[in-house]
Order: sequence, then structure tokens, then C-alpha cells
Amino acid sequence: MEDGGSVTDHFDGVEFRWAFMEAGGDDGNRAKGGGETLELSFDAEHADTALDKYVPFISSTAEELRRQDRALKIFMNDYGFWQGMNHHHPASFETLAMDPGLKQAVLDDLDRFLKRKEYYQRIGKAWKRGYLLYGPPGTGKSSLVAAMANHLRFNLYDLDLSSVHDNSCLQKLLIDMSNKSILVIEDIDCSFDTMSREDRKDHPDEDDGRDNQSGDERKMTLSGLLNFIDGLWSTSGEERIIIFTTNYKDRLDPALLRPGRMDMHVYMGYCCWEAFRKLAWNYHLIDDHPLFPGIQESLAGVEVTPAEVSEMLLRSEDADVALRVLLEFLQERRGAIKESEDKHDA
Repeated sequence: MEDGGSVTDHFDGVEFRWAFMEAGGDDGNRAKGGGETLELSFDAEHADTALDKYVPFISSTAEELRRQDRALKIFMNDYGFWQGMNHHHPASFETLAMDPGLKQAVLDDLDRFLKRKEYYQRIGKAWKRGYLLYGPPGTGKSSLVAAMANHLRFNLYDLDLSSVHDNSCLQKLLIDMSNKSILVIEDIDCSFDTMSREDRKDHPDEDDGRDNQSGDERKMTLSGLLNFIDGLWSTSGEERIIIFTTNYKDRLDPALLRPGRMDMHVYMGYCCWEAFRKLAWNYHLIDDHPLFPGIQESLAGVEVTPAEVSEMLLRSEDADVALRVLLEFLQERRGAIKESEDKHDA
């Protein structure tokens, strides 16, 4: 609106009028303390509606628009500091090739998390949410992380624990994260000793991760990480998502897995029929084809990852050729499995 302009809005049957003014200083000079203002006016009888419903609605809507327009960044740790760059990963929940029910469950969980600031304050918990993404390599864990960041419009912090010297360095990095962010630790089982305590009893020679190394060795511990996730340091920021990924969930210490640390466990499995259909649409804009029945039958008998299916679909821009290549790949994989089973029986 121009200076002096106005607009009328209707909410819950009540009329609200917004007026825009460019305010100046005492002498009319904006440079001396002036600014731009929006004035809201309404009938006095609707004051409760205005203050309790309309203004909060306007504020939350404006915040959502700012969030959607936010340019995203991805940060990587360089010893004790974060180095950031623009993040343009195209993954979205619309393009993700995964079980539709599981995809919707993750999406609903994220949306519910965004709306629960007052709830977390009321129950006395840090406003954060933890996700464990686990499954074989090539099943789309990294793509799901990118889709979550794009949906929430949260910056990504990709933490490489091998570059973290000790717990103090870890605390500094995590405190330096901004709100509205996602902390990602990929391959958490490979980052440091996360063997369960029960397994350590059977392997007494294994390093237990306590601060008993020499001064030249790393002294970052599992307990140091857990203390930030849900200990006293967990309240140093808000509206944060924490994501661990692993190919081997059974190798993780149960302390990492309990609710409050990893609240939702998401299994990223092999390519199912619905995931294939999504990939076929993504790559070739088709939702049906004469080769689909044969591919569906073959997928039911073999374990292939979405990454392997994607590679076959990329072999040609001609959908007929690409699907034929995929079907032959699946049949060869299935034949190899049968041959191996026959040899084992023999």
C-alpha cells in the first residue's frame, strides 16, 4: 500500500481495517526517527476477537510466509567452526520414492512438531524432535533428510564427528547452531564407538568411549553427545530437529534409541511397488506401461534399492528402453538369487 492507503479484511465475520502510514520525526523528516507503520482498527465490541484470534492468526501467517521464503543453507564443521553454503537440494516429499504410508507419517509428525511450541513449554521439554533413519545403503536416507529440510525450511548442520576433538568442541559447535535447524549425523554407527553396553560386556577389550585416552587422542564420548541431545544442554536452542542415519540399527547403543532422543524410527527399505511407480513418474512422467506387471512381479522376488532402480531408469530417456533395461536387471538379479539357492540346496 502507498502512504495513506488502506485495505479491509474479514475474519470470523468481523471487519478489520488496515491503514499504512509513513511516519516522520518531529519535523517530518523520516531520517530522524521515522518509519513505516500499519494501523489496525475495528469496532470495540470485537476487541476479544481481534486480540485473541485475529492478531495471532496474522502473526502466525506472516511467520509461515517468511519461513517459506527463507533461503536455505547447509553447514559443515571445520574443527570448531561451521562453514556454510547455499543449499539447493531438489528433494521433496512429492518426489520421494518410499512407502506412501510411512512418508505421510513422517510428514504429519513434522507438521505437528511445528505447531507445538506452547505444548513443549507447558510440559517443560525442549522444543526438539529426534529421528533415526535406518536401512540398507541406497534406500534414500539422505534424500529424506533434504526433503525434511525443504519442507520445514530449516537450515542443515551436517556434523562430522571425526573432526570433533572432544566434548567441549562438540558443545561449542552445537551451541553455535541457529534455531529452526536440522542437525544431521550420518552413519552414526561409524562415527565413534556406539556399541551397546551389553555388547561391551562380551568384548571387554573394546574401547568403552570414556575419557581415558592420552592427551593426543580424541576425548569425545557418547555421553557428551547424549548430554546435548536431552541433557541440560538440550535447552540451548529451540525448534530443532536431530537426525541420525545408520545402515545397521542393531549396532547402536540403546541409549541412543530411546524416546526423547530418537523419537521416531524410520525404516528406509528396499524398493517397493509404490516407490517404483513414483520413480517411473519422476524420471519418465508415466504412471502405466505394458511392462509394469512384469516389473511388479520381479520386484516382489528380489531386494533392490531405489538407487539401483533409479540408475536403470536413467539409462535412457526413452521410457520403453529404460523400463526394458530395468526389467532385464531385475530378472538377472532374480536368476542369480535362484542359482545361489539351488547351489546351497545341492
